[in-house]
Amino acid sequence: MPSGREPARALIGRVASSFAELPDGSVLSGVDGPLGWSGYGAQLSRATELTGEHESVVCGVAEIGGVRAVVVAFEFGFLGGSLGTRTGTRVEQAFTHAREHRLPVVSLVATGGSRMQEGTPALMQLPRIARQITLTRAAGLPHVAVLRDPTTGGGWATLGAGADVVLGLHGAQVGFAGSRVRPPGYSVTQQFAAGLVDQLLPSGELRGALERWLRLLTTPGDRAPVPQALGAGTLPETGWDAVLRARARSRPRAGDYLAAYFDWYEPISGDRAGGVDPGVLCGFGHRDGRTVAYAAQRGTATRPAGFRTAARLLRTANRLGIPVLTLVDTPGAANDAAAEQAGVGAAIADMFTAVAEASVPVTTLLIGEGGSGGALAFAAPDRMWVTPDSYLAVISPELAAAILKREPARARQTADELRLRPQDLVELGVARGIAQLGRSADQATAM
Repeated sequence: MPSGREPARALIGRVASSFAELPDGSVLSGVDGPLGWSGYGAQLSRATELTGEHESVVCGVAEIGGVRAVVVAFEFGFLGGSLGTRTGTRVEQAFTHAREHRLPVVSLVATGGSRMQEGTPALMQLPRIARQITLTRAAGLPHVAVLRDPTTGGGWATLGAGADVVLGLHGAQVGFAGSRVRPPGYSVTQQFAAGLVDQLLPSGELRGALERWLRLLTTPGDRAPVPQALGAGTLPETGWDAVLRARARSRPRAGDYLAAYFDWYEPISGDRAGGVDPGVLCGFGHRDGRTVAYAAQRGTATRPAGFRTAARLLRTANRLGIPVLTLVDTPGAANDAAAEQAGVGAAIADMFTAVAEASVPVTTLLIGEGGSGGALAFAAPDRMWVTPDSYLAVISPELAAAILKREPARARQTADELRLRPQDLVELGVARGIAQLGRSADQATAM
């Protein structure tokens, strides 16, 4: 059975250890609905006989992995999981209950869109639902959406795409236009590739994924401790030595730091605007029983989608009260024609703003190259530490020499003049200290 066609209560029973349905206060206008659509009342009766439900969503409070959450589960067997006026009322009641009781929300979406038999009144449920999502977001409560087969129309454009974390089940059709409007339908895999879905999952792994995500999003830490340095234990003698160390393929990268720092972690993906940058890792991880968010560069030129994904991560963490760790490692922002056309300048500005407006603690560790504004956009200027195999400069020594009309051979001298070594950054007040090998995270100090 396709994942979306699984009955709502069966799916809830598969992912939750308990479930209590919320009282239903929804009322249909007239036997045949607000339009008086001939035979609509009979269609509703048949849908109830088929599914045992009285509407296309089942809403209640479930326990998933020890976390209580409000669940909104679509019943696709009830008129294709379509959104009608009673659907909107039920969703509104569920989100209101979540805010009143400070509970996260899980939306298990499987819908063909707005219900034709209720016309424009059905369509008007979309801004109604969007308002509930907005109010819940403003209340600092997390919302996780699961995209089942199919997730189309208004269900995708509100509960699906509007969630903090979007999980997609393999094989699901996901898109604003369904297969009957624009065949063939758009797949969840394509949406993931376009940066609109955070993770792809087999249906059998959904329970574990929800348990992990709910735990991550509801156990914020106080701050992100400074990671231990994993590479060189001594400081570079010259600026050029610092550059060569930072560029060495053998030095530790972001993946090494994340693995050493977290007990376990879950990634998010994409900028929600059509782009994914594999050179930036973002997500949430557990460390000593508490959650820290992370945004980490992987040593490549950061593309617009990378800055936008990191800014999305920062804002989500800030709203949920989760501290953030950023790992800086890039020769600089991508500056090719494609990057310029994709708005790299605006994307960098957005990342600077996301860091500046964060009210949660942001901790930064420079772990490799720190190339100009593309690196600094990821950094918390008042809480930045550096490793012995890193550097930060206004521009690379080679390009600085070229701009100053020097011979290429003078790049080494220029590196010294730029004062880009880790110890230089501490002396200049740019960095608070140097993370050291074999020291606890709280023992990062100036050397």
